[in-house]
Amino acid sequence: MAKTKIIYLCNQCGAQSSKWAGQCGDCGAWNSIVEEVFTPPTRRPSFSNTANPITTIAEVPLQAESRLSTCSAELDRVLGGGLVTDSVVLIGGDPGIGKSTILLQTLCKISHSSATSSPVCLYISGEESLQQITLRAKRLGLPGNNLRLLSDTNVEHILNASQKEKPQIIVIDSIQTMFTDSLQSAPGSVSQVRECAAQLVRYAKQTGTALFLVGHVTREGTIAGPRVLEHMVDTVLYFEGERSSRFRVIRAVKNRFGAVNELGIFAMTDKGLKEVSNPSAIFLSRHDESASGSIVMPTWEGTRPLLVEIQALVDESHLANPRRITVGLEQNRLSMLLAVLHRHGGIPSYNQDVFVNAVGGVKITETAADLTLLLAIISSLKNHPLPSDLIVFGEVGLAGEIRPVQNGQERLKEAAKHGFKKAIIPKANAPKGKVENMEIHAVKYLNEAFNTF
Repeated sequence: MAKTKIIYLCNQCGAQSSKWAGQCGDCGAWNSIVEEVFTPPTRRPSFSNTANPITTIAEVPLQAESRLSTCSAELDRVLGGGLVTDSVVLIGGDPGIGKSTILLQTLCKISHSSATSSPVCLYISGEESLQQITLRAKRLGLPGNNLRLLSDTNVEHILNASQKEKPQIIVIDSIQTMFTDSLQSAPGSVSQVRECAAQLVRYAKQTGTALFLVGHVTREGTIAGPRVLEHMVDTVLYFEGERSSRFRVIRAVKNRFGAVNELGIFAMTDKGLKEVSNPSAIFLSRHDESASGSIVMPTWEGTRPLLVEIQALVDESHLANPRRITVGLEQNRLSMLLAVLHRHGGIPSYNQDVFVNAVGGVKITETAADLTLLLAIISSLKNHPLPSDLIVFGEVGLAGEIRPVQNGQERLKEAAKHGFKKAIIPKANAPKGKVENMEIHAVKYLNEAFNTF
């Protein structure tokens, strides 16, 4: 029997060391080194004489991707048009946000989609009993008569059952509860998560099975376990949203078969998660009268525009260091834009507290919100409401110039579809023709935008 020993692994990059340290020497992460029990392999791997031959791109036969609908337009959008066979999808999110619910809904609907050609779906739970899963499915009113269930945490048992059942879709809930007999460490450790995921991914690729892996998240919001887990899978989805809000957002942060940063919008109801047909409506809080510090911008998420209301509140500060607080926007960029506003707009804010919020809990990372943010700040500072049918977008440079952003035409069309009549946009994004029922003000510098209204 192989002798066990104690090793130290980094839960971020998986690097191995002989002693504990406060910082990983490979990736530089702090407080990421954990202690584990390691058992050396009993035999060394041998090289096979039947290795795959080396070939060129021209000699590789191409086949169209076979996709399966998940019976949810929003989930299909996030996955890039449907679920690809032999693909591995990792989905993470806070506890209780709806990861297990949406996967149970998806498998029940797929297995019940057609009485003659419905694929075999297997839901494997390492956290809940079969009775708990059945009670949830009945409470949500799901057609689960054709869904196969298994409650187990041993990867070898799961693979043996899968080879007998031969399902087309498998859900593992969750990867942190799985363990393999080849390792002595506890479930959820770095080596267990990595080895279990490797075996499951290998099975999915060899058999052409679509695999969903549910992952726990840390307090920082990242998926728990080694960082290599995200590199092993084809798609990484994150569930976003506040527990106090009924809306949930699924964001694709990695996708080998579709667009990155694509969004799927859902609403939590007593019958589970329902897809939202008009996502822009949930991020808009239209007032009966115009309010100072409130402007709507069309942000671009994945492959579609979304209308989001940006709110700013500027108030006199009695602190030595005025506060700069953002919700849904980048705080460092706000500080930079306030400096540009002072230098090129002549409006100081060194004695003002500035609070900025993106309504609906959406996170905006693109620079198209720069001009919207500055106009909302000026509107609040001067208590001057802007028209409620106005949209604004554009990137602001350090010299005070308004730079163009991508997909300007599609943003304008989305705003016109929701009844907006006026727009302030970069001059380089100005359409060649007229946009129906919309007055467009194309600006090149910051002062031009300030003097528009």
